[in-house]
Amino acid sequence: MLKKTSAPEISIVIPCLNEEENARAICDAVIAEVEKTGCSFELIFIDNCSSDQTVSIIRSICHRDDRVKLIANTRNFGQMRSPTHGIYQAKGRAVINMCADFQDPPALIPEFIRRWHEGAKIVLGVRETEKSGSVLTACRNASYALQRKFGDYPIIPNATGFGLYDASVVRAVEALNEPEPFFRALLVETGFPIETIAFKRPERAGGKTKNNFFSLLDFALSGLAGSSRGLLRVPLYVGFVTLSVTVLSFVGAIWTALHGLSPLMWLFAGLLELQFGLLFLFFGLVGVQIRAISDRTRGTPLVIERERVNFTEDE
Repeated sequence: MLKKTSAPEISIVIPCLNEEENARAICDAVIAEVEKTGCSFELIFIDNCSSDQTVSIIRSICHRDDRVKLIANTRNFGQMRSPTHGIYQAKGRAVINMCADFQDPPALIPEFIRRWHEGAKIVLGVRETEKSGSVLTACRNASYALQRKFGDYPIIPNATGFGLYDASVVRAVEALNEPEPFFRALLVETGFPIETIAFKRPERAGGKTKNNFFSLLDFALSGLAGSSRGLLRVPLYVGFVTLSVTVLSFVGAIWTALHGLSPLMWLFAGLLELQFGLLFLFFGLVGVQIRAISDRTRGTPLVIERERVNFTEDE
C-alpha cells in the first residue's frame, strides 16, 4: 500500500453519485496529473449515496493507496451540500474541486497548481461553451441575469466550481456557515481575487448525467435564494410602487370630484391598489425578517456520514 503524508500540499475533492464507470479512471487520471507537479496530495471522494458499485470500487482503491480517501453519505444531500462538505474535510494547503465524469478535465490540474504557487488564491475553470438544448440554455441565461440583478454578489458565468481554492479561502467560506452553500457564489462573497482559465467542455466519459431540467432549475433557484438578500426585498419595492400609484388614483378622484364628475372608479382603483400595496409591503418586511433570522440561526450539518475510509482519528 502506498503511504500518504500527514499534511498534503494539495487536496483533490471529487463528489460522485453512481459513477462506477468513471471512478477508477478519474482516480488514475487525477493522480497522474498531480504527480507531474511533485506535490504531496490526498484525493477525497465523497459519495452521495450511490445505488451502484461506486462505493465498493472506491473502497478497493483506498485499500491499495491510502492517499485516496472516501466519505460515504447516509443519503443524497444534494449538489450543494455534499461537495461542500467534502471540501471542508480537506487538509491540503490548497483544494481542487472537480467532477467525476471527466467534464472537468484533469489536464488543467498542473496549471491550477502553477498559478497557486505564483500567488493566486482562487483559480476557476470556465467553460467556453455549454452543449445543451435551447430551453436549458435560455434557463441558464435567465439564471445568470437574475443573479446579476438581485444577487448580493456576481457569479462568474460558466464557472461550475471546478478549480483550485487556497486553504484560507476554504476556511473563509466555511466561516460563513451557510446551510445551503452555493459555493461558487460564496467564493465571490469572500472578496478574494479570482483568476480564470477557459476550457472546452469535453464529452462525458461514461454513465448518464444526473442533471435534467428540474434538477438544474432547483439548483439555480436554491443558489439565487441562498445568495440574494435583494430578492427578498422585491415585495417591498413592489409595495412602494403600488402605494405611489395609489396616491395618484386618489389625486385623480379629487380632480374628478372638483370638476363635477363621479370619482367612484378612481376611489375603487385607489382602494384596490392600497390593499395590494400594503400586502406586498407586509410580505417584504416578513421576508427581510426571515433572512435576518436565518443569518442568526445557521448551524444545520451539511451531510451525515455513513462511512469514512483512510481518514485518521483526528480528521
